[in-house]
Amino acid sequence: MKLSARDTANYFRKPDLNGSGILIYGEDPMRVAIKRAEVVKALIGQNGEKEMRLTRHSVAELAASPGILSDTIRTIGFFSGARVALIEEANDKIYQAVEIASKEWKVGDAQIIVTAAYLRPSSKLRKLFEGHKTLRAAAVYDNPPTVEEFQQALQSAGLKNINQDSKSTLKSLSFELGPGDFQQLLNKISLFKLGDDTPLSLEDIMLCAPASTEADLNDLIGIVAEGRYTEINSQLRRLEAQGTTAVTICINTLRHFKTLYLAASDPDGPSTGLKKVTPPVFGPRQERLLRQIQNWGLVKLEIALKRITSTDLVLRSANQNAPPMALVERMLIQLAMLSQGKK
Repeated sequence: MKLSARDTANYFRKPDLNGSGILIYGEDPMRVAIKRAEVVKALIGQNGEKEMRLTRHSVAELAASPGILSDTIRTIGFFSGARVALIEEANDKIYQAVEIASKEWKVGDAQIIVTAAYLRPSSKLRKLFEGHKTLRAAAVYDNPPTVEEFQQALQSAGLKNINQDSKSTLKSLSFELGPGDFQQLLNKISLFKLGDDTPLSLEDIMLCAPASTEADLNDLIGIVAEGRYTEINSQLRRLEAQGTTAVTICINTLRHFKTLYLAASDPDGPSTGLKKVTPPVFGPRQERLLRQIQNWGLVKLEIALKRITSTDLVLRSANQNAPPMALVERMLIQLAMLSQGKK
C-alpha cells in the first residue's frame, strides 16, 4: 500500500502492528535514516536493540539466501515485545526475500523495515510494497518540515517554553538546515536550557546555532536571483562536491521564488508581504529580497516559477535520463539571464 504524506507521518509515530512492514525510500539518506529511526523506536522502544528485538540483514545476505528473512520474522527471542527485521540500503536484489516473508507473515511476527535510496516506479521492490495488502511504502522527499513535523521535533527535544519570535527563528532554521543538523541544533538547545525555566530567547538560539546554515546553497540562489549567471557554474560545482542533490537545489530555488512572488503580489506592498510569508523575512535579508523583487516584477517571477516547476517535474519523472545537475544548471542560467531581460 502506498502511503500519502499525511498517512506517512501518522504511521511513523504509530506503526500499524497488523501490517507486515514498510519500505522507506528517498534521495536524501539523512531524511530516510531519521524516519527509519523514528519508526523503529515507535515499534521496539529505546531498549529494543539491547534486548535483541532488532535483527539487521544485509542486501548481499538476503540475495544469497532469501529464506533467511522468513526465519527471522518468526523467531521469538528471550525478551517480550515487538520485533523488527531491518534491511538498509536495499534494492531489487531483496525482492524475493521480502516476497516470501510477506506471504508467510502473521500478526505477532517481526515487522519488516526496509530503507532505500530513490526507487523508480518500475522497481520490483517498490511495486511489491505498494501493491501488497499488509506492506506499506513511504516516499521521503526533500521538502521543508510541515507544521506538524516541526512541532513534533520541538516536543521530542523537550522544548516547550518558547515565545513567538524564537519559534519563528527556529522555523526559519528548520527550512535552512538539513533535518539531521536541525535535530542536532534542537538537542544542543535542550542541553543548553537544562535546568533553566526561562523562555527560550533569540540569544539562546544564536549561541547554539551553527555558524553557517546552508550558506553555499543560499549564495547560489542569491546569484541566480540577482542575474549573476557567470558565477553559477563554480558555485554549483562546489555544492555538487558537498553532496547536494539536483532536487534539493530545485526545491530551494522554487521556495525562494515563491517567496518573491507572494511578496510582490501582496496588496499592501512587497515589504508587508515579506513579513507575512512563512517564516517571515526581516533585517538585511528583507532588504536584499526587496531589491530582487523590484528587479524581477510579477510577470518575470511567474515565468520563473513555471520554469522551476517544469524542471522539478522532469527531475522526478520516471522517464528522465538526462544528468539531473545539468538540467538544474541550465534552468538556473536561464533564470539568471531572464532577470537581466535576456531570453
